[in-house]
Amino acid sequence: MRYIATIGFFDGVHRGHLFLIQQLIERAEQKHLSSMLITFGDHPRLTLEGKSPELLLTREEREERLKQSGVNQVVEFNFSVIQNMTAEEFMDVLHDRCEVDVLLMGYDHRFGSDRLQDFEAYRQAGIRAGIQVELALAYNNPSTHISSTAIRRALHEGRIADANAMLGYPYALTGTVVHGRHIGTELGFPTANLSVPADKLIPHQGVYAATCNLLPTTCNLLPLPCLVNIGTNPTFGTDLPLSIEIHIPNCHEDLYGQSLIVQLTAFVRDEKNFANSQQLQQQIQEDIRQMEQLLQNN
Repeated sequence: MRYIATIGFFDGVHRGHLFLIQQLIERAEQKHLSSMLITFGDHPRLTLEGKSPELLLTREEREERLKQSGVNQVVEFNFSVIQNMTAEEFMDVLHDRCEVDVLLMGYDHRFGSDRLQDFEAYRQAGIRAGIQVELALAYNNPSTHISSTAIRRALHEGRIADANAMLGYPYALTGTVVHGRHIGTELGFPTANLSVPADKLIPHQGVYAATCNLLPTTCNLLPLPCLVNIGTNPTFGTDLPLSIEIHIPNCHEDLYGQSLIVQLTAFVRDEKNFANSQQLQQQIQEDIRQMEQLLQNN
């Protein structure tokens, strides 16, 4: 079986990625080839710079979204093994070992240790490797440039609506419910404290309207509306660690140890330091009212 492939890390598997993947699938059908995504287990910057950017998707989340994209095959390389290969050497590997006959390049993509200057240089290197190199169309969004970097910036600034628009789906935090300081319970608003993978991007500190599901979800289990607080609870001290607390109104289940996926829908407000717990209780009541209204509007 021979393939047409494209290369990328695909963090977020956002609208721009999906536009490229759709072109890949369409050209595969036209050329009577199978479609393949070439990706990497760890972000290339971990090898090149010693530090990975905060990730929009965990490795497992990214693998699942790529598998759901409609391509025939997803092949994962260890970037540290191939980092010193030139573009032509890597294309030799793709042609001989992965059975790639056509390589679809994103309009702004570069690969190989020699970092060839333009598309024509990649096309010529492809000819020598036995691969036809084609250039993909750029994703044309009149309102904004979509990239994983732009999405990270939006999340760090609390612009969850902008991030979700670029992603094409709600940004999600998936993790295990762990014990916290039980501050929410003392206030009359019990919360589930979520522990997420260390490399997952945590958005701007503040309060969010969201929905959540226990994992694994079932087809008849509707998402539950919830209020998410990302922060350090400054009302109760200045040296508290960052926590992700989810309040699910009218939920009285014991969630400790269970897996939860929380999809952030709208930003409610920044985290604040209140004079006393009574003021905080009043604000949480108002937050819940706003959360319900925001979720209705979405």
